[in-house]
Amino acid sequence: MRHHVAHHRLHRGTAHREALMKNLATALFDHERIETTLPKARALRPYAERLITLAKRGDLHARRLAARHIHDHGILHKLFAELSERFKTRHGGYTRIMKLGFRRGDNADMSLIELVDAKLRPATPAKADLGKGAKAEAKPKAAKKTEAVEHEEKAAKATEDKPAKAHKAAAAKKPAKEPKAPKPAKKAKDADDKPAKKPAAKKETKGSKKASKPAK
Repeated sequence: MRHHVAHHRLHRGTAHREALMKNLATALFDHERIETTLPKARALRPYAERLITLAKRGDLHARRLAARHIHDHGILHKLFAELSERFKTRHGGYTRIMKLGFRRGDNADMSLIELVDAKLRPATPAKADLGKGAKAEAKPKAAKKTEAVEHEEKAAKATEDKPAKAHKAAAAKKPAKEPKAPKPAKKAKDADDKPAKKPAAKKETKGSKKASKPAK
C-alpha cells in the first residue's frame, strides 16, 4: 500500500522522473506556458512553485539549491532576477492548469500549464499560413532596383542591339540573286539518223530442213 506518498510516479523510474521534471520546469520558466499531459502538469505544479519560492529568498544558498534542478544558467538568472520580482507580493499559486481535451491518436488528456501573469512571446506566423500577398509584403523594399540601375541596364541593352540591327540592315540591302537561265533542252535525234535494224533471220524448222534435202 502506498500510504503517505504524495508525489506522482508517472510510470517512470526515479532518475527518469527527476530528469523529466527538470526539463519541464526549465521549459516552463523559459516560455512561461507549455502544453503537456494532465498528469505531468499536476506533477510539475508543486515542483515549479518550490523553485519560485527559493528564488524569492534570493540568497546564495537558495540559488545553489535551485541550481540542482535548473542547469541552464540563463533560465536560472531569469528565475532569480525577473520571476522573483514578479511574484514578490504573491503568496503561492504561481501557476495555473487549463484542460485542453484529449489528444488525437492515443486519447491522452492534455492540458496547458502557465505562469500567472505570464509575458508571452509574440507568435510568429507559420510558413504554411503565408499566402501570396503575405510573401510579397515580406520581401524587403531594398531589393527593388533604383531608377539609375534600370537606366544603365537599358543603355547596355541598346548598345548590344545596335550591331545586330546594322547586320540585319546590311543583309537587307544586298541585291537579290538573278534567277538562273533554264538549261537548253536536249535535241531530239532524227529518226533517219538511227541505224536501221537488221531483219531477224528466220529460224529453220524441222519440216523446212526435210524439204530442202534433194530427192534421191
